[in-house]
Amino acid sequence: MTTKSYKLVVFVPITHADAVREAMGKVGAGKIGNYTHCSFSSRGTGRFLPREGAHPSIGEVGKPEEVEEERIEVLCTEESIDAVIAATKAVHPYEEVAYDVYPLEQR
Repeated sequence: MTTKSYKLVVFVPITHADAVREAMGKVGAGKIGNYTHCSFSSRGTGRFLPREGAHPSIGEVGKPEEVEEERIEVLCTEESIDAVIAATKAVHPYEEVAYDVYPLEQR
C-alpha cells in the first residue's frame, strides 16, 4: 500500500524563506528517497491591501503593499502534512499565510 502524498506550496517574504524551509524539513517535508529537506523555490512579487482589523507585519492598513517573495514547494506524506503546515505557520511572519495543498497521484 502506498502512502498518500501532497505538494505543499507556500508564499513567504525572502527574508524568512530559509527559516520556513528549515521548519518544514524538521517535521518531515521534502523527503525524497535518501534525501530530506528537498524543496524548490521561485521568486515573485506578492501584493496585498491590509484592510481595517488587519495587523500586517509588513505595510500599513489601507495602503497597497508589494513584497518580494519566494514560492516554496515541498513534498509531504499524509502523516506529515498537518505538522508541516503548523510548523510553517509558526515561523511565517504573515498574519494570514498563503499556501496551497495539492494531492499527488501515485504511479
